[in-house]
Amino acid sequence: MKTAIITGASKGIGAVIASRLNELGYNLVLNYRSNTSSMEELVNNFANKETENIIVKCDVSSYDDAKKLIDEAYDSFGSVDVLVNNAGITKDNILPLMSEEEFDQVIDINLKGTFNCCKHIAKRMLKQKNGRIINISSVVGLAGNAGQVNYSASKAGIIGMTKSMARELGKKNILVNAIAPGFIQTDMTDKIPEEIRNEMMKNIPLQRLGQPDDIADAVEFLISDKASYITGQILSVNGGFYM
Repeated sequence: MKTAIITGASKGIGAVIASRLNELGYNLVLNYRSNTSSMEELVNNFANKETENIIVKCDVSSYDDAKKLIDEAYDSFGSVDVLVNNAGITKDNILPLMSEEEFDQVIDINLKGTFNCCKHIAKRMLKQKNGRIINISSVVGLAGNAGQVNYSASKAGIIGMTKSMARELGKKNILVNAIAPGFIQTDMTDKIPEEIRNEMMKNIPLQRLGQPDDIADAVEFLISDKASYITGQILSVNGGFYM
């Protein structure tokens, strides 16, 4: 039975990815930072009861916490086949009003958190001579977005990191790819005023927001045998919003 680590798994896209990998028969190591009740509810509602799951509370922006996450996964299951770096936050503000703290917090969790987890798992995956790493970027990492200098920078950084890691790790059959979601219907987008949401959809050729399942579909493909010759790629799932 294969094993996957998913960061930021307590809600939204991370929770749906976790449910999908559970259905596929993966043992799961699920990371969260604060929402214990949501994490426990997610695991209790998993459809596949034959798999093993552990939940690990830690802040991936901490180098030591991220090491603890990876170590717990290997101590529990012996090997890890998939790492999905999904943990992320937003602290939106226009540049003249954005504080240093707002910038640093987003970079620390979104970008440094991805680095920390990849850094700690790389040596182990190199030793086992296989693995899949999926980094969740964003359409704004490709196109930018007003009011999100920090978030756009973090997600663009993930794209560069993904390509560099793919070049370094490919010789040992470790595939590293990123998914760049567009506007996906989650708690985050639900908070956007309706008039702004309607304006956003005018720029989406498919005329609708994406669903978290659309991102889970992309993850399922990239960790499958059908993607065994794909690495260093950015899979955009955005309804045509950015081409």
